[in-house]
Amino acid sequence: MLPAATFTPARRPIRCALSRERDNSIASLTLRDARPDDAGLLLSYIRELAEFEKLSHECVADPALLRRFLFEDKKAHALMAEWDGQPAGFALYFYNFSTFVGRPGLYLEDVFVRPAFRRNGIAKSIFRFLAKRALAEGCGRMEWSVLDWNENAVAFYRAMGAKPMDEWTVQRLTGDALERLAQGHSSP
Repeated sequence: MLPAATFTPARRPIRCALSRERDNSIASLTLRDARPDDAGLLLSYIRELAEFEKLSHECVADPALLRRFLFEDKKAHALMAEWDGQPAGFALYFYNFSTFVGRPGLYLEDVFVRPAFRRNGIAKSIFRFLAKRALAEGCGRMEWSVLDWNENAVAFYRAMGAKPMDEWTVQRLTGDALERLAQGHSSP
């Protein structure tokens, strides 16, 4: 029998990679669990990601919401990436459950590396870190979505061994539709 999946935050930052930069100096990557005082930086990352995905109009998050749901209610978790001590990117994830596998899964909601820090292995280190965490937590799989026009990301995921779930489509209820259904009405 597998142990129950629980989230155990890292007690200290983890140095994950060393890379030679163009000027032959050594740069380092640190991945650490987000803290409540990271809420403003997380929001900056989220807004940068929304702009890249051409979805800024949908970004309504604010630091208070992030603090509440990430650090007080613990509905999701965030991982911060720092390159030589500079804010470089983040990942936001949560645990779901697969009835078919009978185990939890790790769902990666967002991963973002600032353009100035790309091509340094940061994203791959984030994925490797989260894959290890998923296995340590008893997860049977790790999943995420990618915009179909983001060809660089799609190629990166395929190179890691990820498989597309082409037979599935994402369904979403939000705003008025969510409210109507909750109130017992399914159409406008």
